Amino acid sequence: MALDRITLQNFRNHRATELAGTCQFNLLVGENGAGKTNVLEALSLLAPGRGLRRAALDEMAGQAGGGGFAIGASLKEQGHESARLGTYVESERAGRRLVRINGAEASAASLGEWFAIGWLTPAQDRLFADSAGARRRHVDRMALALDPQHASRVSRFEAALRERNRLLERGGDSTWLDAIEAQVTEHGERVAFGRSQLVAALSDELSALPDGPFAKPILTYRPGGPTEFEALRAEFRLQRGRDRAAGRALTGPQRDELEVIMAGSGQSAAACSTGEQKAMLIAMTLAHAVLAAEGRPGVLLLDEVAAHLDPVRRSALFDRLRQGRAQVWLTGTEEGPFAEIVDEAAVWRVAAGTVERL
Repeated sequence: MALDRITLQNFRNHRATELAGTCQFNLLVGENGAGKTNVLEALSLLAPGRGLRRAALDEMAGQAGGGGFAIGASLKEQGHESARLGTYVESERAGRRLVRINGAEASAASLGEWFAIGWLTPAQDRLFADSAGARRRHVDRMALALDPQHASRVSRFEAALRERNRLLERGGDSTWLDAIEAQVTEHGERVAFGRSQLVAALSDELSALPDGPFAKPILTYRPGGPTEFEALRAEFRLQRGRDRAAGRALTGPQRDELEVIMAGSGQSAAACSTGEQKAMLIAMTLAHAVLAAEGRPGVLLLDEVAAHLDPVRRSALFDRLRQGRAQVWLTGTEEGPFAEIVDEAAVWRVAAGTVERL
């Protein structure tokens, strides 16, 4: 099963773009700024969440649509369409993203029931040297591909935590704090569980990957506090005075951390070379793609990934992608780095927001 008959209307620099006749490998080539990544971003919005750029909706709309845009795609199985998915923003309701599945209104979370999507972009190259918050968001995005409800749990937890902070600042009474902390704890326990399960599954998949040119990362989930309901609730109650003074909660899932070291050397990923970090990111992305494709179609978006790999690593990457079940979308400024897969790929030339099949 794969995405096909993809349409973009007034999305960023794409006025009206259609891509049909897709394959397992799909290659978008063109100059920088032509609109290749915009196509990948559109595909990433056919899943729950904010897409690969985490951009505001008004940033995505092209100039011609008055704040609106539309993205659609068919799920193709054995050559036949099995579902039509779409997401759009109406110009008169520009602050809200809407979803349709087979013509009927649906929730964004329901998109995740049809296929799982993952991506690797140049912006993620600094993940290991970035903040703990950036790594939490990365874990949450990977968890969302496995469990479409994970994003709503994170949103509920964060909203309840903000309300607790406001009550502490205003000197709210203990009854109100007890009630809101029950919500914080309920959602926080579920968020922490989802993250820990994702990291455990990803670690198992990484250990099962064959040895090769990609450095293997070792992942450890470090919770930011107790993970069981009663213990976490008691901790929030105990630390009210400290948290009031700090202006924020200093214990809980909002303090979770993903620790990554390189197998063999035991060196922290943040201290590894740029090439080693990229190799570990690719290994994580490939392992996640295997997990995400279990029971559902998988789609993997790789933005400008091949140009930064030597020929040996490029060949190894293509081999692993070929063996996987995910449909793969790649971008590059030229076909040269993709010579090994061009003959088996659908290739499009992207220029100034237009797409031409080669």
